Amino acid sequence: MNIPANLSFTRDHEWLKIEGEEALVGITDYAQSQLGDIVFVEVETEGEILDKGESFGTIEAVKTVEDMYMPVSGEILEFNGKLAANPDLLNKDPYGDGWVIRVKMTNLTETESLLNAKDYQAHLSSL
Repeated sequence: MNIPANLSFTRDHEWLKIEGEEALVGITDYAQSQLGDIVFVEVETEGEILDKGESFGTIEAVKTVEDMYMPVSGEILEFNGKLAANPDLLNKDPYGDGWVIRVKMTNLTETESLLNAKDYQAHLSSL
């Protein structure tokens, strides 16, 4: 299981790559492996300000549809347009080209409650 050390994680299997006051958000390698073949990604919240824990979109796999949740509060600046035509990027490259949204964080202290790679690995081991 790939768990990059430079990212922060949620217990709901989203990751956050912090770049100043902005961050990229996606789903973890574990999440995409549990979902299976991803066929559609929907994010209709671009331009909205959402609170930590709110759903910002959905992922549809062959057998299920799952919500994605905000790891921090912020404004959704951008949806990764590559996912519209190639939703399987989430399966192939969840930490690279498969990022889902770019967010301008509104409460930087919320990042303190996220898991580092070691703690996320321990969380996965407890499942």
